[in-house]
Amino acid sequence: MRVFVYGTLTDPDQTATLLEDGPGEYEFGSTAVLEGVHRVDGHYPTLAPGGSVEGRLLVVDETALERLDQYEGVDRGLYTRVAVSQTDQQPVWTYVGDPERLDVDLDTPWPDGPSFRASVRSYLDRTETAVRTIE
Repeated sequence: MRVFVYGTLTDPDQTATLLEDGPGEYEFGSTAVLEGVHRVDGHYPTLAPGGSVEGRLLVVDETALERLDQYEGVDRGLYTRVAVSQTDQQPVWTYVGDPERLDVDLDTPWPDGPSFRASVRSYLDRTETAVRTIE
């Protein structure tokens, strides 16, 4: 599976600290751009609608993906993991932080929805949000 990362996990040392000592396999892939959202910095970075953000692709197995979910606080509602498309039409996962939970003021809010995840999914489904690799 591929995961688009745009924050601390773009740093190979940080990723190694998180994933190297435990179960699961990972490797860095290409540098990439996620079109349709942009990075907003706070105590932790997150994404907001519009624009683009540079990052990297990580190739991970299921166990490493579960460890990334734990690191990103998916079970605590800090981040939600969502699939976006890549130019080759294969899905890529990325993490979007809930601005209320992270105490981040977004310059462009997510659309209203019954949950944060539903708001993000609604936006991604109706826009041309996609990852493209940088060669």
